[in-house]
This record gives sequence, C-alpha cells and structure tokens, in this order.
Amino acid sequence: MAFEGLTSKLQETLKKLRGKGKLSENDIKDAMREVKRALLEADVNFKIVKDFIKKTSEKCLGEGVMKSLTPGQMVVKIVNEELTELMGTSESKINYSDTGTTVIMLAGLQGAGKTTMCGKLALALKKKNKKPLLVACDVYRPAAIKQLTVVGKSIDVPVFSMGDKVNPVEISKAAVDYAKNNDCNVVIIDTAGRLHIDEELMDELKNIKENLNPSEILLVVDSMTGQDAVNVAETFNAALDITGVILTKLDGDTRGGAALSIRAMTGKSIKFAGMGEKMNDLEVFHPDRMASRILGMGDVLSLIEKAQGAIDEDEAKALGEKMMNQGLNFEDYLNMMKQMKKMGPIGKLLEMVPGGAGKMLEGADLSQVDKESKKTESMIYSMTIKERRNPQLISSSSSRKKRIALGSGTSVQDINKLIKMMDMLKKNMKSMQNMSKKGMMGKFPF
Repeated sequence: MAFEGLTSKLQETLKKLRGKGKLSENDIKDAMREVKRALLEADVNFKIVKDFIKKTSEKCLGEGVMKSLTPGQMVVKIVNEELTELMGTSESKINYSDTGTTVIMLAGLQGAGKTTMCGKLALALKKKNKKPLLVACDVYRPAAIKQLTVVGKSIDVPVFSMGDKVNPVEISKAAVDYAKNNDCNVVIIDTAGRLHIDEELMDELKNIKENLNPSEILLVVDSMTGQDAVNVAETFNAALDITGVILTKLDGDTRGGAALSIRAMTGKSIKFAGMGEKMNDLEVFHPDRMASRILGMGDVLSLIEKAQGAIDEDEAKALGEKMMNQGLNFEDYLNMMKQMKKMGPIGKLLEMVPGGAGKMLEGADLSQVDKESKKTESMIYSMTIKERRNPQLISSSSSRKKRIALGSGTSVQDINKLIKMMDMLKKNMKSMQNMSKKGMMGKFPF
C-alpha cells in the first residue's frame, strides 16, 4: 500500500493533537519533530523535509491556530495544505498540440517500466477518445519491439516499428508521418533506456527531441528506488527539460519519498502514477487527493471516478430499481459482485475511503475477501436459474441445499449463511424503500 509507513505515523501524531482542547508551543514542536522523523523514514529528501517543517511550524504556531476552538483540526488542515503544495497543488494535464498531432516522448532508465507505461498511457488516452499510435524506438534492448507489439495488441492500439537496424530518430520521424496519414492524433514514443545514465543515451534522446519537438517529454521513474528516483529525475531534467513525471509501482512503495520529493527537486509535476500491473492501473496524479490519502482522510472523488469508469451506469440503475421495487435475488447479487470486481482489489479501494478504513483492516488478510467472493460465486453458479431467481425455493428444501453444496465444493452451513445474508439484504432494501416512501431518504447521506 502506497505511503503505508508515512500514513500510519502521521495519523498517530496528528491524532494526539486532535484529542487536545488547547495546544501549547511545545505540543506543536513535539508533533513537528515526529512529522519530521516520519518524512525522513519515508525517504523524503532532507532539504525538502527541513523546509517543509519550517513552513508548517510557522503556520501552526500562528495566532489563528493557537486561539482556535479546534486547534488540532487546524494543524491537520495546515499539514494537508503543505503536503499538497509539496506535490504540486493541482492536477497537471497533458499538453496537446494545436497542429492536430501530439507527440509524447517517454524517457527513463531500463527497468523503470517505460514500455508497459506506453501501453497504459495509450489506453488512458483512448478512453478520452484520442487515437494513439505507439512507436518502437528502443532498438537496443532484446525483445523490446516485440514487447511493445504485444502491449499494443492487448489494448487494440496500433504499433509503428521499423525493426532494430534503423536509427531511432528516423523511426520517430516516419512514425509522425504515418500517424498523420492514418488518423492517429497522439504519437507515444517508447525510447531506449540504460541501466545507468550515460552520454550516448542522452545524446539519442536529445536528437529525438530536436527533430520532433514533442509536446510532452515524460520521465518514467520507479518510485521503489526512493532517492535514486529523484537523482535520476534531476539528471534527465537537466539534459532534456522534461515536462512531467510518471511514477511507476507507487502501489508497492510503502514509503512514498519519491512522490514527495520529485516535484520540489525538479520543479516538474507528477502527471500520472502507476498503481498496479494491469493496463488500466494508471491514475492521474492529484496532489490534493494524494495528500488526503496520506493523512487517512480518504479520496472520495477518485473512488467515484473509479466507479464511473468501471460500472455500467444504465445496468447499475436498472439493478438498483429492481432491487428496490421487486426485491433482491441471487442473480442480482451475482451481477452486483461482477460490477464491484471491475473497480479493483478491495485493499486499493479502502485507501480511498475516509476514516482510515484501510488502517482499521491493517494486518487483515484481504485475500480472504476475494476467496469468500469466489466461494459465493461458486454457490450461486451451482443453483438452477429458477433457484437463483427464487431464493425461497432453497430456504425450504434441504435436498436443494445439499445438491448446491456438493456442486460448489462447499457445505450446507455455507449455503445457510448465504441465505441468511440474502434475507438481511432484503430487509435492508425494504427499510430503505419504506423510508423513501415516507420522504425520509433526504435525511441520510446516500
């Protein structure tokens, strides 16, 4: 989970302040000392931590905070604002070309995940009704061209290649001409990387930049490398004047130092963050939302966007109306489970829920949730269509229960639990329906 260590320590520190009715100067200093330690342990650059603590302390010791009725909450607000400022204040969008063909050049070291990121970015732009073209300019790494071709095929995006014997500059120039003649309005160039930064790598990237004048030069860095990621970003920025950064493997970096340091050290915004291995596991980087996640305040907007992108609105609406008016059956429940699965693993969703839901389940084996989900699916699939649509047929028949248990590799007790859960859901739906009829739904936050 991203920022896991930092989130835990900051929440613990700020919780102590929220519990006090009045704050002294020593309370603030002690808290800032803990915040400083947490940031350093998260691998945030020392100079950045020093500046952050200085600015935050000055604001927290201000008269408006010390005399406030809720000083603890004011301190949390200030820390949230300063974290947001550190990461870039607001979302940094893709710069599209006015000429009609936008060229995006991805750069970075070998192993950072450039080729996969080309595919993720292409898929994200495709969802925004763009027509991307992937360009294979890594002519050195064995199978790099083949890898990009496979990635392109998996997301149904064309890949332009001229083999590994042609100069990357010539490939990229030919790709832009191809894009213009084939109605592709975004060209994404997968450039070569090295295991280390060298003059040959930089010269090639500079030549591509000079010949194509790309709208975006996005540096792909592995957030798991911590401070090394920041050093790489500074070097590439000095040579290429990058326009932004894409962080990969942010879901696996429990410290998060790279995300909190790169923008302050380079002056360039983080535009996207890779949050998983699948092609759709790419998120637009929102500094304010990320700051809220770090402080355990949730990220409801991202959760809503994820739901909107994954769940079919018409299908969800029809299911909701059916549940409210005709009652819930096992077929409906199966559809609900399928819709929820599209949103991703439960651990990632819990990070976005306000109130520290992820923290509440710390140490819990979330894989068990997936196992239970699969078990429930097996039980429902072992029912006949008639039984799925009429749950009461199973409730009153021990022979049906035994047959379903046998077919799904479960027990009769498991079937009874499922029936009990369905009865509870039905009661809840009926209660909501009654409240709706009485005009009470407006009083509840759903």
